[in-house]
Amino acid sequence: MTASTIRLDTTSDDHHIARMAAIALGLTILENAIPSPLPGVKPGLANIVTLIVLSRFGWRMAAWVSLLRVVAGSLLFGNFLTPGFFLSLIGAVLSLIVLAFSRHLPSRWFGPVSHSIFAAFAHITGQMLVVFLWLIPHAGIAYLIPLFATAALVFGTVNGLIAARFIDNTDTLDNNTIESPT
Repeated sequence: MTASTIRLDTTSDDHHIARMAAIALGLTILENAIPSPLPGVKPGLANIVTLIVLSRFGWRMAAWVSLLRVVAGSLLFGNFLTPGFFLSLIGAVLSLIVLAFSRHLPSRWFGPVSHSIFAAFAHITGQMLVVFLWLIPHAGIAYLIPLFATAALVFGTVNGLIAARFIDNTDTLDNNTIESPT
């Protein structure tokens, strides 16, 4: 009996997606180490990576990074296919849908900060819908909306500012590279 080998040809984009997803996963691990004052309120640090990838490489790569982070994070923390996984997945999917549309808004007025805020509100909307439709179908959930909306606004703004800073620094580096004479 001989061993068979499966060879997968990968592209540089595949490697880049894997690196960015690994960075996002690292930020997810860091975020889980930070105690949360309220259940479900987290800063969403990995979304900084998603915003940077969206800006630099487009929506498709950002979607891969975001979804890989959600699946890998759930496997790492042992909550794959649990309610927490579905909360994260639905939040990520709705955020990606909103980012798909918001990135076509005029860049003169809309940038990483506004995209981050839109995505944060989409994320929390998705999570609140899952909680209401599946986990706790009670109108009392509506009392939490102002709290979560405030968290989405604050963390969306902060993450957008951080992403904008990284995007600006990378653009500056790209514009200042010195080409070697040929």
